[in-house]
Amino acid sequence: MNQSESNSPPNSSAALIGIVTVSDRASRGEYEDRGGPAVKQYLDEVLTSDWHSVEKIISDDQALIEQTLIEMADEHGCCLIVTTGGTGPAVRDVTPEATEAVCEKMMPGFGEQMRAVSLTKVATAILSRQTAGIRGRALLINLPGSPKAIAECLDAVFAAVPYCVDLINGPSLQTDPRRIVAFRPKK
Repeated sequence: MNQSESNSPPNSSAALIGIVTVSDRASRGEYEDRGGPAVKQYLDEVLTSDWHSVEKIISDDQALIEQTLIEMADEHGCCLIVTTGGTGPAVRDVTPEATEAVCEKMMPGFGEQMRAVSLTKVATAILSRQTAGIRGRALLINLPGSPKAIAECLDAVFAAVPYCVDLINGPSLQTDPRRIVAFRPKK
């Protein structure tokens, strides 16, 4: 459960999760950010372990996206960074390029699975370029901007997220098994 707001100091045992909305219009205040709140609501519903969020709304600028992802991973120490927006084919959609630029390892299975699930809902899911990767001890996942698509995509991959975070020496993320059963190998 998210125990604190983004401007409060986190509980020392709480996992830190970055939520980045990438949108020119939302960053200028012309459009209400619905993606970031949808990610936060999803995590509130799924995670039972304590977590704290660091949230930003930024423009579709590759250098700024890269800087924000680096800051969240390296300076804040986020174990999971979820972006929303900027994954389509439009000229300004550069979130996947920024993610690839800052990651040491790419995790293409996340994007493949999200697209496979999304294609059962809408034919234009083929246009989505979301991806995932690892930077240090952080898993970065790109999501589309639509709140409905965010939930569908996270449902498609979240069972693997806690174990992935374990493998990169992050904190133990626990899920509500009534919502998502996290995969962990039997000991």
